[in-house]
Amino acid sequence: MHDTNLLQLITDDFAPAQRLLELLQTESLALHGRDMPLLEDILAQKQAMIILLEQHGRKRSEILVSLNLPADRSGLEQLASQSSIGDQLLEQSEKLTDLLAQCQAANVNNGQSILVQQAATANQLKILTGGEPPALYDARGSTSKLAKPRPLSQA
Repeated sequence: MHDTNLLQLITDDFAPAQRLLELLQTESLALHGRDMPLLEDILAQKQAMIILLEQHGRKRSEILVSLNLPADRSGLEQLASQSSIGDQLLEQSEKLTDLLAQCQAANVNNGQSILVQQAATANQLKILTGGEPPALYDARGSTSKLAKPRPLSQA
């Protein structure tokens, strides 16, 4: 009984995990295009998918703990070894784990993209506000600072 409930929870997570992956891929495109309204919409949808996945994950852990098994892969393997649907349980669990790993990798890539864009924006703001002057090469080949430039707003 518990094994079928666990299998159902795992199976139920495929749709939200796939949707989360699609949202992360769309987010990547929106980040490159700096489409803020789309990013806000994606964020709301991502949060809903993550909450649902977390709830199902907690339910799966509770089932394993209620059977006095560890709430991790080893607990699932122990349950599967005693179940008639054990092979299917492990197979579906592995597929879900792979899908969630793809989501995590896409999220890491999006995070790196955000960091690059933040650095570029900070650099642009520094230029616009007359931040630190750029170092240029002088006639001797060494770097020299130019006279303090004026902010673009005062130029």
